[in-house]
Amino acid sequence: MTESVAKFDDYNDIVDTRVLTIPDTLAGDRLDAALAALMPDQSRSRLTQWIKDGHVRVDGSTVTVPRSKTVLGQQVEVDEQLSLDEMAFAPEDIEIPVIYEDRQILVVNKPAGLVTHPGNGNWSGTLLNGLLYRVPELAHVPRAGIVHRLDKDTSGLMVVAKTVAAQLDLIRQLQARTVKRHYRAIACGNVAGDITIDKAIGRDPKTRVKMAVVAFGGKPAITHVRPLEMFEHHTLVECRLETGRTHQIRVHMASIGCPLAGDPLYGNPRLPASPEVREAINDFGRQALHAAKLALIHPESKKPVGWKTRLPQDMQYLLSVMRDAQQPDDWDDDEEDDLTGWEIIYTQE
Repeated sequence: MTESVAKFDDYNDIVDTRVLTIPDTLAGDRLDAALAALMPDQSRSRLTQWIKDGHVRVDGSTVTVPRSKTVLGQQVEVDEQLSLDEMAFAPEDIEIPVIYEDRQILVVNKPAGLVTHPGNGNWSGTLLNGLLYRVPELAHVPRAGIVHRLDKDTSGLMVVAKTVAAQLDLIRQLQARTVKRHYRAIACGNVAGDITIDKAIGRDPKTRVKMAVVAFGGKPAITHVRPLEMFEHHTLVECRLETGRTHQIRVHMASIGCPLAGDPLYGNPRLPASPEVREAINDFGRQALHAAKLALIHPESKKPVGWKTRLPQDMQYLLSVMRDAQQPDDWDDDEEDDLTGWEIIYTQE
């Protein structure tokens, strides 16, 4: 793997991690042999190389010896690596909302439900497949030009490089934390003022498919949070990222007791909400998170450029339900003292 490809992991955790448990039938086997049995879609030689390169962890510790013996119940994490020759993913005619394009970059407004790139369980039907169909030349750019990703059920803006030079330039900007990315999110609870959440993020030691704020072994993560609109039990917030860790906003907001509404991994359905809002959140079916603003230095012109998008309709509807739930059922009750002695001519039912 070339250095330019390896740099993806330095900033954005773009690599997919597969979490496996050693069954009794494979206990005592070599690690590479056990992984070959558990991951039939990968060759044993490739898995062996991933072990040697430090992309495999057993019970949280990196193991670099392929012949290491496995033990029943061990949890094995494999960071699946994509090499340049794997960029021949099949182009697919997938509708992709491109809001800007020139010869160096394009910007998409990714809808919720669209996976960013192929990985475990999603080997087709992804944004990457659609990009290859729209711009066939991206087959010659690592990861089809993708330099950062959004979770499947997070909507919003993503920049894609159309050339290797543009890709490396964008990666440097991401690593230097000069790319401005602002998200809109609906958080549970009341966020009363501006907050900076500076907490390292790593794999959750109890539930390995999740990320968590960790005391040791995590990667630095910083999120700036600003409240925009307050509801009875929720807050519309803007989150600005300094770093780009997996599930960063979702983990950070949950860590302060304000998980995102509808979040299936980090949410808390027991938090208070009116019946109407609770029903709307249940119907919403995803975390209420949208990448609304993106700004960077154009790789070719070197000028600052930026894009903004509106909230998707599902989030707008959820907000409308929250606003309606705040309206008093009987305004006369709230202002009874002010109307003492007045003759009420008409009250709308």
